[in-house]
Amino acid sequence: MSPVGGGQFGESKGSREGEGSRRAANGHADMDLMRRVASNDESAIAELYDRFGSLVFRMAYQSMPSRSEADDAVQEVFIRLWRTASRYDDSRSALVTWVMLISRRHLVDKLRRNKARLRTTSLDQPAAAAAEGRVNEAPRLDVQEKMKVLMQRIDQLPELQKTVVTRAYLGGQTLRQIGEELDTPLGTVKSALSRALVRLRERSGEELAI
Repeated sequence: MSPVGGGQFGESKGSREGEGSRRAANGHADMDLMRRVASNDESAIAELYDRFGSLVFRMAYQSMPSRSEADDAVQEVFIRLWRTASRYDDSRSALVTWVMLISRRHLVDKLRRNKARLRTTSLDQPAAAAAEGRVNEAPRLDVQEKMKVLMQRIDQLPELQKTVVTRAYLGGQTLRQIGEELDTPLGTVKSALSRALVRLRERSGEELAI
């Protein structure tokens, strides 16, 4: 008789230990990458951008009022990541989570500065023009708030589920790419994504839509 819980959705002790070993190896690799970024290693900075550029751009594009401002924000985020690279600690968070946190903080700060400038500028604008600016700004701020709540929910997921759902839905990676980068079987990646989506739907009552 086959053991209960086998197959794609079952996790044996050996598979859990293997996953833990892979996670530790990935954590060490991420730590090494950030040390190289901190030391101004150009190849490491390029690798960081290749891995997380699409994720940061998507967050910026959903938050900023225009494409040009989103592009500027992406560059600013990566400068911030470079300047704070020495502070990264793989024992506290996965690199993707840390990148998302830095990105969100920068985008929130940038939106607040933009709002402050709008308030100052609106003193010299006709009331109708100022009102139109607030109407156009509202959808972006609403998206930013939704992103904040979503990230909080994702951050509460188990580590593998959090990594997979972040890379798939925010980073735009395929499940096969994620499996190759994490050195994890495709079936395990699919299972992690499925479980993550179920947990997120249970908490929000909605389908995950980025």
